[in-house]
Amino acid sequence: MTGTLAHIWRHPIKGIGCEACEQVDLTPEEAVVGDRAWALLNAEAEDTDDWQPRRNFLQVASGPALAAVGAASTPTGVVLTHPSRDPLDFAPSTEPAALGAWIGDLWPDNRPGPARLVKAPQQGMTDVPFASVSIGNLSSLRALSQKAGMHVDMRRFRINLWLDDLAPWEEIDLLAGDITLGGATLSPVEPIERCRAPDANPQTGARDISMLRALEDGWNTRNFGVYFKVKSGGTVAIGDQLS
Repeated sequence: MTGTLAHIWRHPIKGIGCEACEQVDLTPEEAVVGDRAWALLNAEAEDTDDWQPRRNFLQVASGPALAAVGAASTPTGVVLTHPSRDPLDFAPSTEPAALGAWIGDLWPDNRPGPARLVKAPQQGMTDVPFASVSIGNLSSLRALSQKAGMHVDMRRFRINLWLDDLAPWEEIDLLAGDITLGGATLSPVEPIERCRAPDANPQTGARDISMLRALEDGWNTRNFGVYFKVKSGGTVAIGDQLS
């Protein structure tokens, strides 16, 4: 099987912003270094820095306007952008209250509001309770766009690594064994079952598609993308070949 690493995305704050990268480091303990390093607890969640499930945080599935947040890491913190906001340039470790104030009415008022910005455990505050790297297939994304009758932006799925030059849905075959990208070797875990988060358009922050219906109607599945663990760490970069 051949494939090329075409896009890399990292999410410094879980569910709130994504940034495109030219390269990232992968480690067994942290998966994508710097991914989901912080998360904003909602007011009904347990106040702890331990791993918690997605529902305990502010995230796109419950607040679709957050889909339009962009992020860029800086030497001192992160810069967040949104079409309806001035940029927020802040250091999560020293200005934890800044994020909740900046989000404001981007978060629905019928949902538990922001409580505390927490530092994630070493594995990152991913949607699964292990250090995970998510991988997607651009050919599958193009097939999904055709089924949906509209362009489906890859950012909807908050996937870390996007491969090109595979056949549609060939990413499922990657679950058969270890793969190598750049200097890292990854071991497969499972397909990624989807929620409502990809319904939200990253350009507008509005829900404009039922992604689950499109997946079920087209392929009788709720899965899109696959989860891996890092078996041996290294740097991966755009243009790396799959082996």
